[in-house]
Amino acid sequence: MTKMTSVDSSTLKRWKGPWGKRKRMETVAIGLVLVFGFSVIRATRRQGKKHSLGHSGSCHFAAVFNFGDSNSDTGGMSAAMAGLPPPYGQTFFGKPSGRFSDGRLIIDFLAERLGLPYLSAYLDSVGSNFSHGANFAASGSTIKLIPGLNPVHLHIQLSQFEQFKSRSIDLYNQAQSSCAKMRLPAPDDFSNALYTMDTGQNDLFHGLASETEEQVQSSIPGIIDVFALALERLYQQGARAFWIHNTGPIGCLAYFKANCPPKPGNADKVGCVKSYNKVAQEFNKQLKDKVSQIRIRFQDASLIYVDIYSAKYSLISEANAHGFVNPLGYCCGCHEGYRLECGEKALVNGTEVFGAPCNNPSEYISWDKIHYTEAANHWVADRILDGSLSDPPQIPVTQACHKSLHSQ
Repeated sequence: MTKMTSVDSSTLKRWKGPWGKRKRMETVAIGLVLVFGFSVIRATRRQGKKHSLGHSGSCHFAAVFNFGDSNSDTGGMSAAMAGLPPPYGQTFFGKPSGRFSDGRLIIDFLAERLGLPYLSAYLDSVGSNFSHGANFAASGSTIKLIPGLNPVHLHIQLSQFEQFKSRSIDLYNQAQSSCAKMRLPAPDDFSNALYTMDTGQNDLFHGLASETEEQVQSSIPGIIDVFALALERLYQQGARAFWIHNTGPIGCLAYFKANCPPKPGNADKVGCVKSYNKVAQEFNKQLKDKVSQIRIRFQDASLIYVDIYSAKYSLISEANAHGFVNPLGYCCGCHEGYRLECGEKALVNGTEVFGAPCNNPSEYISWDKIHYTEAANHWVADRILDGSLSDPPQIPVTQACHKSLHSQ
């Protein structure tokens, strides 16, 4: 349901979506062929899917388990709360897909690179297939619990994963047929999976909106400690291959230019809020240091730290060279000068207006002031998945199981 708000031309209020025997025999035969075919395919897929730490070559991950916020949420909160409205999803899916973009996210391009289907959201109960992993990311989530924000913070996502793992193994082992197993990961997939993390932006965003920059800076060690406990918790659950994104240049979000532009002297050459980016850089420094410390402790694990900040800032600062326009502008959420949220509706002088998308989303970096377009996500994914921004260096996502204690 969409909620309408009536306003005059100067004030705009937003709203915060019968078979015979032969036919039966044919059906049974087809069913048996499908079950047999699935068994062969699944068995073949399992062979060679076990990765070995410390050896070269592709890792052949059996599954991916992702944790994070709206940058990697593939439909969790959309299923749990309220579905996203059009035009979300229009570019690739042709309809809203639960992703905060016009199309695919970086996690989708990561799955493609690994030869896996897109991840089903753990919270989505309809049509999900978890045989290749699950996505626990939830839009609006944080690393630490912050009252008033999404309660599905990182600790809760880990609890969901632990329950998912326990129930999946029980159901898989109790299943009497291959059909009963076909939407579940095999028990050994959990130790042969890639565990991806993309979170922290909302901790900083909320802090910068409600506290001084100095207070946010002082809160970073506590946030990083909670993140480290999450890595340890996953390790105790058998995770051995981690792909960890740092946070992006938060001061370059189109939201700030549209809603609270930087003060004179606090803007960089692109127009980003310099002091906000310094907060993100400090977060990333402490995160990288912590990952390096954990890497020494967990010597039978591979922890790849990925500098997504550099990829995103490079795109923003050199937007024109990469085929993008207006690097701090956004595509969706405008109507003839009125600011609306993407896909939202309102009444202006009795006429319905719509937060419509631009005509050329592939030329924009920001989709809705906060999240990236599919084109921008694709560009960033191409820059990080090949290992050029990994620490340890030059480890692409296809080889993220390979252990190394050498870091930049």
